[in-house]
Amino acid sequence: MCSAMREKGSVTEASKPKKAFLRVLAGETLSPPPVWLMRQAGRYLPEYRETREKAGGFLDLCYTPDLAVEVTLQPLRRYNFDAAILFSDILVLPHALGRSVSFKVGEGPVLDPIKSEADIAGLDPEGIATRLKPVLETVSGLARAIPETTALIGFAGAPWTVATYMLEGGSSKDFAEAKAMMFGQPALFARLMETLVEATSRYLIAQIDAGAEAVQLFDTWAGVLPETYFRQWVIGPIGEITRRIHTERPGVPVIGFPKGAGLLAEEFVKETGVDGIGLDATVPVRWAAKTLQPHCAVQGNLDPLLLVTGGSAMETAVREIREALEHGPFIFNLGHGIVPPTPPENVAHLMDLLRRPL
Repeated sequence: MCSAMREKGSVTEASKPKKAFLRVLAGETLSPPPVWLMRQAGRYLPEYRETREKAGGFLDLCYTPDLAVEVTLQPLRRYNFDAAILFSDILVLPHALGRSVSFKVGEGPVLDPIKSEADIAGLDPEGIATRLKPVLETVSGLARAIPETTALIGFAGAPWTVATYMLEGGSSKDFAEAKAMMFGQPALFARLMETLVEATSRYLIAQIDAGAEAVQLFDTWAGVLPETYFRQWVIGPIGEITRRIHTERPGVPVIGFPKGAGLLAEEFVKETGVDGIGLDATVPVRWAAKTLQPHCAVQGNLDPLLLVTGGSAMETAVREIREALEHGPFIFNLGHGIVPPTPPENVAHLMDLLRRPL
């Protein structure tokens, strides 16, 4: 059982969180629900595009605290979300571990791929907080700048998803290199994953110490793994990171986002101890209400392209999600991140819908 549900009865009134987003992660049911959107700071906003142009490269934007704070705040000024999420990228972690990372227009991330035992031996998680100091300065700046009612979310990529980028050298359609090591060199793959668990734990705890009030682990490629490997390399690492955070920084909630988990989502929430689970757009919401919500808060799961379309199709989907999930701890979000063609006025309309009672 997730920690928020397990410990709910022992929380005193004085110790209860005051922010709506954190209250839900502590097990409360709120209607209307709190809301934030993955990639709520991004290319769909003209002010983001202007700031991005000033920064130069994408990593320059991630590593310039003043600009990263600014783009994080931009959607809050427009839409009054209940949470802000640190503007950064999951690939700053392999960059901090010493791997070459760049972002090329029209191509996406490009990494120097890991090919050998020596490459893995050269990864050093000890200095993560020092190497990612600009990101942590952004967290501190946001903690001072966001409204009092807004929660601050830190994040990292989950070890399996980060490993795929490190082994493939970027995005992939079949994950052939990552699976080749996982299937064919299991001991070597385990060493890489152990390093990533250690580095990710250190990184998230440093974000918490800088001011993050909750953290989310993005396992974007969880759904490409067979069942046995999902248990080993999605549930196992996220469970270990969650245990470390709950032990070392008690009271800070962890959200897992195992995209594509399907029926394994139930085992995921029971075995990892997360306080919330992000649902992708394929998850049946009534199944989630019955199967997942008794164990932890659920978050999601509007299809991002419905936000592009807007109109009655979006309105119907929003109503169906709320009717299914609003009777338990629930945070409204998308099933994945906002896409660049999204009209900002559709986000404004979504927020108007969500601030109304059912």
